[in-house]
Amino acid sequence: MDKPLSAIPPSAMRRPERMRPELPGLGNDPASVRSRLEMLEKLLERSFRIPVIRRDVGLDAIAGLVPVLGDVMTAAMGAYVVWEARNLGLPKWKLWRMGANVAFDTAIGAVPLVGDAFDFFFRSNSKNLRILRKHLDKHHPAAGVIEG
Repeated sequence: MDKPLSAIPPSAMRRPERMRPELPGLGNDPASVRSRLEMLEKLLERSFRIPVIRRDVGLDAIAGLVPVLGDVMTAAMGAYVVWEARNLGLPKWKLWRMGANVAFDTAIGAVPLVGDAFDFFFRSNSKNLRILRKHLDKHHPAAGVIEG
């Protein structure tokens, strides 16, 4: 027979909680920020390989072909990397260096034809990720990603 409601303990009467899938890299901790920015750098600089010349190309070089909108979009993504670095507490001189990389890439990339070739070779997001990795390896060694 069924038990009366008074015989069921209160802990068993709680509603089941919804299962929330945890997506990697959505937190504010250094390891999550690192994985998120590594993914963004790969999207912007090394999305696919051009087979004939065996060179990796990303969204930064491709979007640069669209005259104004492409450059603004990739500059905003580069600025996001600098913003995340600021949230992690990088020193101001490193932030200025990262910002200069993004500004230089945006300014030269905005020049028609010359800027498209420049975007193919100058990878500001890779440079900025290298600065960020060096800082994280020194100040947050637990944020290092171990791949196996």
